[in-house]
This record gives sequence, C-alpha cells and structure tokens, in this order.
Amino acid sequence: MPLRFQTRPSLVAYVTCGDPDLATTRDVVLSAIDAGANVIELGVPFSDPVADGPVIQRASQRALQHSVTLADVLRLAAEVRQHSQSAGLIIFSYLNPILRMGLEKFCKIARHAGIDGALLTDLPVEEAGDYLREMRRNELASVFLAAPTSTDERLKRIAEASSGFVYAVSRTGVFLLRSNSRR
Repeated sequence: MPLRFQTRPSLVAYVTCGDPDLATTRDVVLSAIDAGANVIELGVPFSDPVADGPVIQRASQRALQHSVTLADVLRLAAEVRQHSQSAGLIIFSYLNPILRMGLEKFCKIARHAGIDGALLTDLPVEEAGDYLREMRRNELASVFLAAPTSTDERLKRIAEASSGFVYAVSRTGVFLLRSNSRR
C-alpha cells in the first residue's frame, strides 16, 4: 500500500522497537495511531547508531540487550498492520541490518508485513540504485534524508528518488543533551 498524504500537516512518530520490549512497543505504536499519528517510523535497533542522538542510542542499546532484530521489527509491523490500516509504517534503519537480511528478502518480507516504505539513514541517494529497484519492484516507498548542507543538485536527486516523503533534517550534527548530573 503506497503512502498517501493529504494537503495538511501529518504527525510522524518514531519508536525504537524493542525498548523496553516488543509487546510494549506494539502497544505504544497502536496508541500513537489511535491518538492520530499518520506515519509510524519503526526504528530498528542498531549497534552503532552514529546518526542518532543519545536518547535513541540508549534505546537501541536496551533493545539490543533483548536481542531485538530486523526480523522481530518486521513481525511487529505485521501485528500492528493486523490491528490498524490507517497509518503508514516505515522501517527506520541503517543499511547494515537490511544487507545482512538480504535486500530482496527484506523487501518481500516488508511488503507482506504491511510496511509502506523504508528510510535508511546511512544510504546516500547516489549509491541507492539496487535498493531503489528492489523497493520499486515490491511497491515500497523510499525515503531519503535531506540535510541543511545538501546542495540544490543533491536535493533534486533526493526528491526524485523519494517516493514516500523526504525526511528533512533540521540541523547539522547530532543533538546532544547536557545535564548537570554526571553519569
């Protein structure tokens, strides 16, 4: 099912799957949909989430301590899809878990699970040819990142390759939280 947007703002919610556990993640996702979320980004826990800030890094670490995998996230997506067809479901991941599963296998399983598309944070549009072909073959939306430092030429490539939406990064770098307490 391709993503469809109306000409009004949409609420996109992100959740790191498996933090604190998969059952709670499912409940949080379904509650977000019931509360009006239009798109849910299902975050795949990753061992080296360098594009993410400390909150998502710690959530990924906790999920990985429970051995949560891409396959688990896809099973969770299928459960969510059984309960709700109203929101778009996007796999939000790094490229490595997808390659480890196999691009063709990932796309087929994602499609059958009811996933609408994927955003791979470390896959540059310039290197996405095979990925784009397989995503299109399986009618999955591709979402690419546009940064404040992206050139006009690169923005054009990103817009042409993105079939779901363009993920606009609002600032350069990774946001770090500072506190007075030492940990």
